[in-house]
Amino acid sequence: MDYGKTLNLPQTDFPMRGNLPKAEPSIQKWWDEINIYEKVQKHQEGKPLFILHDGPPYANGDTHIGHALNKVLKDIIVRYKTMQGFHAPYVPGWDTHGLPIEAAIAKKGKVDRKKLSISEFRDYCKDYALNWVGKQKEQFKRLGVRGDWDHPYLTLQPEYEAEQIRVFGEMVKKGYIYKGLKCVYWSPSSESALAEAEIEYHDKKSPSIYVAFQVKDGKGILPEDASIVIWTTTPWTLPANLGISLHPEFDYLMVDVNGKKYVVAEGLLDSLKKELDWDSLSIIDQFKGNELENITCSHPFYDRESLVMLGEHVTLEAGTGCVHTAPGHGEDDFEIGAKYGLDVLCPVDDQGKFTKEAPGFEGLFYDKANKIITEKLEGSGHLLKLEFMQHQYPHDWRTKKPVIYRATEQWFASIDKFRNVMLEEIKNVKWTPEWGETRLHNMIRDRGDWCISRQRTWGVPIPIFYCKSCNHELLNDQTIHFVADVFSKEGSNAWFIKNENELMPNGTTCPSCGHDEFKKETDIMDVWFDSGSSHQSVLEFRDNLRYPADLYLEGSDQYRGWFNSSLITSVAVNGIAPYKEVLSHGFTLDGDGRKMSKSLGNTIDPIKVSNQLGAEILRLWVSSVDYQADQRISDNILKQTSEVYRKIRNTLRFFLGNLTGFNPATDQVSYDQLSELDQFALIRLNKMLEKVSSAYNRYDLNVVYQSVHHFCSVEMSAFYLDIVKDTLYVNDLNDPKRKAVQTVLYEALVVIAKLIAPILPHTADEVWKFIPDVELESVQLANFPVVNTDVFEEKLEHKWNQFMEIREEVFKKLEEARKDKIIGNSLAAALDLYPNLATSELLKQFPNLNELFIVSDVSVHKPSEIEGIIQVEVSVADGEKCERCWMVTTDVGEDTTHPTLCQRCASIIA
Repeated sequence: MDYGKTLNLPQTDFPMRGNLPKAEPSIQKWWDEINIYEKVQKHQEGKPLFILHDGPPYANGDTHIGHALNKVLKDIIVRYKTMQGFHAPYVPGWDTHGLPIEAAIAKKGKVDRKKLSISEFRDYCKDYALNWVGKQKEQFKRLGVRGDWDHPYLTLQPEYEAEQIRVFGEMVKKGYIYKGLKCVYWSPSSESALAEAEIEYHDKKSPSIYVAFQVKDGKGILPEDASIVIWTTTPWTLPANLGISLHPEFDYLMVDVNGKKYVVAEGLLDSLKKELDWDSLSIIDQFKGNELENITCSHPFYDRESLVMLGEHVTLEAGTGCVHTAPGHGEDDFEIGAKYGLDVLCPVDDQGKFTKEAPGFEGLFYDKANKIITEKLEGSGHLLKLEFMQHQYPHDWRTKKPVIYRATEQWFASIDKFRNVMLEEIKNVKWTPEWGETRLHNMIRDRGDWCISRQRTWGVPIPIFYCKSCNHELLNDQTIHFVADVFSKEGSNAWFIKNENELMPNGTTCPSCGHDEFKKETDIMDVWFDSGSSHQSVLEFRDNLRYPADLYLEGSDQYRGWFNSSLITSVAVNGIAPYKEVLSHGFTLDGDGRKMSKSLGNTIDPIKVSNQLGAEILRLWVSSVDYQADQRISDNILKQTSEVYRKIRNTLRFFLGNLTGFNPATDQVSYDQLSELDQFALIRLNKMLEKVSSAYNRYDLNVVYQSVHHFCSVEMSAFYLDIVKDTLYVNDLNDPKRKAVQTVLYEALVVIAKLIAPILPHTADEVWKFIPDVELESVQLANFPVVNTDVFEEKLEHKWNQFMEIREEVFKKLEEARKDKIIGNSLAAALDLYPNLATSELLKQFPNLNELFIVSDVSVHKPSEIEGIIQVEVSVADGEKCERCWMVTTDVGEDTTHPTLCQRCASIIA
């Protein structure tokens, strides 16, 4: 007889291997067919709202691992909040304007921009952006991200642009918008002004020069044969020099070096001796900075004066304490120049080339001029030293090219007028990590006015008109709202298609001169104003959302980006932050901790991973890392994650396979009728659930990952399931002991399927279809499990935890016996246990030790004084191996009808 057929072996259609790359698309297809997103929204209707507002990724290229991390994190949180009892709609969005799209179209060379009208070129930009929106959408869906993909928000949508214009209009009404000549970051590579948020710092090699400016009018204090020494790393700004700044309170010295007189700050003299090889010098005179005010020097190569001015911005950190000042090329220079009535000379054009205002350098790119200017200074004897230095220098974060300071007329948002309100609002937001509050606080505290105008084409126009007669700016509520209404119907391209009269109310006249002919502003808004207006264009505008949002979740670079611009526009318009909580994550590095780049060949393509290993593996990796810091990913790390997934999946499969013949409605055993082992398993299940629920609430997903993995691999597979296999495989289908074990398995199965649903939605839904007696179509419609505190029995848990320590000692000895080939399977073993007194008393409470240790025989000897809690000896069990249960017993064959079975199995078969 083949007794193997009588074993209660796992029977389930749930596949052992996930084959995720093949299974996931079919599951996603089913989600689409039943419209799971809408089903979930309908199911949660009327419940408290939870709004995670999606920061829009840029629609320019395939998704990368950073996108995957961000979108999966959001998806896990939204799914969890939904199961927790919230109505949590998720509206994905895209940032669709800006220079990179313009540059990509120009680079393709398929269109001749010069032959196109602005509106035609913008149409190409729009098509390009929408193409990438479509591709990225499918890629995000492949990662299992659930959202309102049929109704995303795009910054190019007419209704979005119209609301953005209304945000701008509200800021105008409150007096926060103005036009002014100021020094701003200028990107020659983009030919546009940049905001601080668009600046990043990289190493750059720059010339470092010391230049002598000879005194022209010393006001009776300095002799005309003396020179004031300046230091600069931007020789190209010397054609724009109009002055020299000194600190009013610093001490300055006039020194004699080989018969030449130089003026420098006393606090920097020692370093200058080394820098300029001033081996022998003598001090001629000493002055306070404020004594030298209004002295003039001669420009080193132009026939004009440089005025000596006083400024608190001068420091003794480096240089000479005498600061070269060009009001057209620096913030401090601009401010002090305005104070002293200097012109704002900016002889550099949009492309970074010198204009005719810099004679001798006209048409030369600013960076190329450094060498020529330095040679000119050397030839005239004004150059004291030239060397080169590596230092951190501001770059355009789009083009990665250096930027310059350049004075231009731009549109600004006045931060000073509502800075204090923003700083107060930051205190009202919950920040995770906590340092996020300090970071954004310092950024808002220190930032200057926001330059919101850009000299580009692809974006939302600044809705301002200028009188053709007097050039007065027409900036009022009526015209702005008229433009917003036009945009809401036709989109912002109407600005470039329609004439001025069609874009303003009939009868509009200039409030300054009464003229009725106008011209349009040609600048567009900073794209951060676009995305930063989403609280109005999306949260306020859409019926099923709410403002402010409960959560913003983006990478830590967005403290200077979206978190920042959203706060500014929200506080400016409504006086409150647009978010109640901000959660930020770090950046993804390769396995060696290096930044990912195509040139290094160390990038990880999330779609490739999904198609080779499965999106579930990528999602599980996201849950496993400390995402708030930088995290690592590599093929090897993903392989390890796959092993964890396999363990979780196989545990669920074991549960399902051993529920054969179990009807939850009729077969569940009440808690008080369960064995202590079964009760202990339920206690551990609920303790794990308690820990996981708390971790989900804190967004500590790696704690969720570790807890579920530990429960499946250690508490279930290596302990409880290992012990109860005998009951499940050998006992009769209707044996009460077996039904009790199945009760535990069923409860654990349902709980774990729900716990993993936010992280592993494909697997959870796949498992859900096989769980007996579930009414809901998808686990995504289920409520999150609730901790059953009624099962918590401290004494019982303590007792079994103590037993686990003994079991660990026993298993160590069994493993040694295996290695020494004394036994093979543990069921071939007999144990002799020599406990101390406390252990002996504990073991008396466990009558089924052979079952708990998974051996055939256990002998507990009298307690004695020993080292440790117990001593264990392993030997070969007496008797024969039962062909059915594999136990070694002395009663095999006593039932002549079944000569190869033990008495227990023979009675079950009978």
